[in-house]
Amino acid sequence: MFLKFPCLYLHKKESTILKGKIIHTATDLFLSYGFKSVTMDDIANKMGVSKKTIYTYFDNKINLVKETTFGLFSFISSGISRILEENHNPIEEIYIIKTFCMQNLKDEKSSPFYQLQKYYPKIHENLAKKQFDLIKNCVSENLKRGIAQELYRKEIDTDLITLFYFKGVIGIKDDETFPKNVFEMNYLMENYIDYHLRAIATKKGIQTLEKFNKKNEK
Repeated sequence: MFLKFPCLYLHKKESTILKGKIIHTATDLFLSYGFKSVTMDDIANKMGVSKKTIYTYFDNKINLVKETTFGLFSFISSGISRILEENHNPIEEIYIIKTFCMQNLKDEKSSPFYQLQKYYPKIHENLAKKQFDLIKNCVSENLKRGIAQELYRKEIDTDLITLFYFKGVIGIKDDETFPKNVFEMNYLMENYIDYHLRAIATKKGIQTLEKFNKKNEK
């Protein structure tokens, strides 16, 4: 069909590309300045297009926020899956995943997901469920492999530690408890992961952790 109507094919292709650019620009601005602060005008101005063009693809800001957040989640989820396939030792794996997430979330300097919870609660609720499933599966497997490699203590309750880890990761994103003008997100994550690992590691695990930290310092 598209061979008979090449103009229609090109139009649809260009339309898809433009929609992708809108999502990319909106994601970048939301992560930099927060979901509440960024307006549709800001996105249009950043792209050099009219606000009407943005509304051609998204009826309102809520739909745009929803598509950007779930698109970003899908991207990060795929990235974590690739890291897991690289088969790092469990302690290094946690830090590699943390670095990947921080880079793609711009260190969460604007507390974007705290704003999402406050101003777009339904989107946040649905996203939180997906985050829970992702972290639960990832951490649970990490703990099991860590125990098998004698890096983590064999008597730990993996289900309970998985829940502890999830609640901790979510908890340090609370801007009221951990204001970003006092605590940078990367600093919070580094300290939280160190706290988590030292609580469950064997002597061998602590040695692996210290070795990894020294290598990173260099």
